Amino acid sequence: MADRKTALQPELDDEQLTQAVLASFEGSTGERLRTVMQSLVRHLHAFVREVELTEEEWASGIDFLTRTGQITTDQRQEFILLSDVLGISMLTIGINHRRPAEATESTVFGPFFVEGSPRFELGADIAGGAPGEPCLVQGRVRSPAGKPVASARIEVWQADDEGLYDVQYADLDHARARGHLFSDGDGRFRFWTVKPTAYPIPTDGPVGELLAAAGRGVMRPAHVHFMVEAAGFQKLITHVFVAGDPHLDSDAVFGVKRSLVTGFQRHEPGTAPDGKVLDVPFYTAAYDLVLAPVHGG
Repeated sequence: MADRKTALQPELDDEQLTQAVLASFEGSTGERLRTVMQSLVRHLHAFVREVELTEEEWASGIDFLTRTGQITTDQRQEFILLSDVLGISMLTIGINHRRPAEATESTVFGPFFVEGSPRFELGADIAGGAPGEPCLVQGRVRSPAGKPVASARIEVWQADDEGLYDVQYADLDHARARGHLFSDGDGRFRFWTVKPTAYPIPTDGPVGELLAAAGRGVMRPAHVHFMVEAAGFQKLITHVFVAGDPHLDSDAVFGVKRSLVTGFQRHEPGTAPDGKVLDVPFYTAAYDLVLAPVHGG
């Protein structure tokens, strides 16, 4: 019996338990893995001690994460949404995207990006029948020094006038207000879409339950998503926000940066700057996307 007792792992108090778990990662296959996991253990254990977490609360947390995974699909990423509302997405972006002051700032990726969007020519209408007021978006892709960036791949996606992305419509079989195009030789781009509108983040899942319990707002200010890639430059993931939107100071995912806000001008029916004639009111917006060069490039 004595031999059996000596073979058992010794009982550990709270601090000894933390040290034992830290030591268990000493043999990690990579130094970075060891650094990250040991730091995570330290902070998680400190959190449990600080709030004196109950077993029932821990079980609720496990259930929350389980349901977050269960609702996640190819078209809806609840874990990204959770990261967004906790401010982790923006914190990670801030740490990893230190760029020249002249370069366009990055912001959250969001949960509604979809691979394989249709390609459009410059000046095309990417709305695809999305409800909303016509809007011409144009600008240049350029370097911080002002040089044009030709053939940059510009991915665009946004919500429609109902505050919904195309992938949120169960019966929609084609892309709407989503697509990609390439800048011309002068770095210029332009496309027609619909004026973006503010919308609530999805609240029918665990993240929505969390925000409701916390008494937090769920609105995102109106914006258009951009992802821009070009040889010799860092990938840019950002939004362009609508000036004057009442939710700019209360974004549920903390994604607003003042440098990303621009005016969307309303026009009466007539000829747009690209020569297109409209018999309904329309909007125009102009914004340059400034790419930071790759380090050493």
